[in-house]
Amino acid sequence: MITILYEDDQLVAVHKPSGLLVHRSWLARGETEFAMQMVRDQIGCHVYPLHRLDRPTSGILLFGKSAEIARVMQPQFAERGIHKEYLALVRGYLNEPGELDYPLKEELDKIADAQADADKAPQEARTQYRPLQRVELPYPVGRYDSCRYTLVALKPLTGRKHQLRRHMAHLRHPIIGDTSHGDGRHNKFYRDHFGVQRLWLLAKALCFDHPVTGQRIELETQLEPEWLTLFEEFDWPVAQEDYLLLEPQGED
Repeated sequence: MITILYEDDQLVAVHKPSGLLVHRSWLARGETEFAMQMVRDQIGCHVYPLHRLDRPTSGILLFGKSAEIARVMQPQFAERGIHKEYLALVRGYLNEPGELDYPLKEELDKIADAQADADKAPQEARTQYRPLQRVELPYPVGRYDSCRYTLVALKPLTGRKHQLRRHMAHLRHPIIGDTSHGDGRHNKFYRDHFGVQRLWLLAKALCFDHPVTGQRIELETQLEPEWLTLFEEFDWPVAQEDYLLLEPQGED
């Protein structure tokens, strides 16, 4: 079973676990479970993914219940009418909030993008970031006697492939568990010391205008148990409400 966060006649939003593919891919032919098929079987109708969520990233994934709804929603994603926020655990102390405006060259797959233009100019890419918690652990990693980490809220203002992972790496604060752009020494430390192997990146909040009613829909998912276990180790608050990224809606 996959956790359903929101459902109506047109849309369904779920919490995708880390490691689960959104749909079948010839790049992972040995896999047998996919979010798209799990949602379809659970709600009893075909669904159409409205945006990307990388396999190692967990969190909110939105589907349309018809090709027409998917078509109607596409401009909202393309025109940046969708508000997304993530939580990430990164290496080092990030002390101040800011915005990174750093164009990214398109990442191409050697096989799937074999015919694509490898010399295409870098594309605009902007990410806002805000530190939430910091911790220093008394364990040597690399050449240092201790290791420091920051929990950050990330808001992508553009939608480039692996944007958050690449932008945090550019800031020298790579996301823990990122095997493509991260720090292998710290990834290994988390695997060995905490017994968890995953990308510490969670699609926490998603806001959009409903394609039929026009109502603004605001969704926020919960932290998974492994996050809270880690926070307990760090002596950080472990209540879900301590990590809400959306402003609570007051009563009229």
